[in-house]
Amino acid sequence: MIALVDCNNFYVSCERVFRPHLENKPVAVLSNNDGCVIARSNESKALGLKMGEPIFKKRELVRKHNIQLFSSNFALYGDISKRVFDIVSRNIPAYEIYSIDEAFLDFRGIKDPYTFAVHLRKKVKKCTGIPISIGISYTKTLSKVAGYLAKKSPEGVSYLHDKKQISDILGRLPVDEIWGVGMRYAIKLKKYGVHTAKNLLECDETWIRKMMNVVGLRMVRELKCMSHFNLEEGRSMRKSICTSRSFSVEVSDYTQMSEYISMFASRCSEKLRGEPACARSISVFMYTNRFKPKARQYSGYFSMDFHTAASDTITITKLAIECLKKIYRSGYSYKKAGVTLSGIIPRNQVQLSLFDSADRKKSDTLMQTLDKINGNMGRDILKLSSSGINNKWKIGKERLSPCYTTRWSDILSIRV
Repeated sequence: MIALVDCNNFYVSCERVFRPHLENKPVAVLSNNDGCVIARSNESKALGLKMGEPIFKKRELVRKHNIQLFSSNFALYGDISKRVFDIVSRNIPAYEIYSIDEAFLDFRGIKDPYTFAVHLRKKVKKCTGIPISIGISYTKTLSKVAGYLAKKSPEGVSYLHDKKQISDILGRLPVDEIWGVGMRYAIKLKKYGVHTAKNLLECDETWIRKMMNVVGLRMVRELKCMSHFNLEEGRSMRKSICTSRSFSVEVSDYTQMSEYISMFASRCSEKLRGEPACARSISVFMYTNRFKPKARQYSGYFSMDFHTAASDTITITKLAIECLKKIYRSGYSYKKAGVTLSGIIPRNQVQLSLFDSADRKKSDTLMQTLDKINGNMGRDILKLSSSGINNKWKIGKERLSPCYTTRWSDILSIRV
């Protein structure tokens, strides 16, 4: 048996842990620069607040219903996530962290999975304050279905083990609620009369593979209780790394934009070295404010390859600036920009060029020193001059809650 643990409305739940008076009240968490909605409480969902919606379009709704808004606090959310999964991963054979708020657990050897899950849910709530849902079944895909049902269950736990029960549930489950069936596949399937999971199971496997490729076929087989997706205990290497920001004040100056791009490239290279890995290509993008239809609109994108896969900040930043030069157009006010590293490979698999003359040992030593100093003394204590000397570029987070668990100055004081 495999269990899926899912933290309910996770970012909102993290904020509520330290503000219990917000229980049963509408709450939402916003993206960088407080631009769009990225998490909602059930009360906010009921009021019609949608994921990804620009919050400025919902000012009246927020004011009318007193929806409590918070800036995203990823340092807090990441630390609470670790605490939750430290608890749920105890006393089980194996587990896989799927995302910041989800994990798959191996329930082999657990005699009463339902009772175990109920106790586990209570323990997480007591120790962290975070409500979780647990779905249990034979495969990862079916545990996702169980998790979908668990969110609607008063107990917060769903155990799918009876084959007839599973068949009945799949007959009612909308096809777009199946793990791995996104909006694009759902639209295609509905054109052929496939509206439920059971409709999909009745389709010919050759047709399914043609429509949804081999991964889609494996997903369908998992709905038939045939396991195809094993638990991945080791964290897999990312396929790409991106750092991007929406600007609180639109940028229309090339020098300022180049400083932003330099900083984004530095962030990407830090993450890359943390893998540890190297990237074979880099891309830079930027665009104007699409929510200002009367303003002049422009979007640019350019990608370049490194001569040899790299991870050092200097090499990555140089190529990022070259990409910027290719796409920057004066006369526009830019709302968002970003840098993406792709073609990521393990550091020990980098193939050097015959004519490569770079002193890699010296570069590696420099980057290790840079990372160590910034790690011990604070981010950007050391940085490239191309990122700006006195650049106050930080994104706007007007509703940022304290880092209660990761910053000494923000730890709550208790009155005795």
